[in-house]
Amino acid sequence: MSLDESVQHGIRVLLGFALARPMAWEREAATRLRGLRTLPRVSVACCAYILVGISVVGEDPTAHGRLLSGLVVGTGFVGGGAILKADDRVNGTATAASILSTGVLGAAVAYDLFEIALLISITTPATLLVLRPLQRHVARSDDPRRVD
Repeated sequence: MSLDESVQHGIRVLLGFALARPMAWEREAATRLRGLRTLPRVSVACCAYILVGISVVGEDPTAHGRLLSGLVVGTGFVGGGAILKADDRVNGTATAASILSTGVLGAAVAYDLFEIALLISITTPATLLVLRPLQRHVARSDDPRRVD
């Protein structure tokens, strides 16, 4: 491995970390549990996973499909741990989806698909922020215990 390749990998990993920060900030502000430390690490790990995979499998598209499949399974497993069910309520699905999005962001950076990574970095927290008031309104109107 050359110095140039090492620098390029380092830049990609740092970019994955930086682009995960808006999602991490939104999740930390919303949940106070997961976000600032978790989501950037997911992005960095997924970016590094794909970079290692590229080095190992080369240009084989079938192998890259397997790499991406493994990434989705792994981030899905981590995200599943964020989902909690209590009585008739389920919490953590937005965080689980953010974990998956962050993993895809890291993979996009590793594959030089920076426009996709940037779109994920912008749209994921924007969606959560913009739609939160609508979600709360719908939840209140659907509550059978609510008396108008």
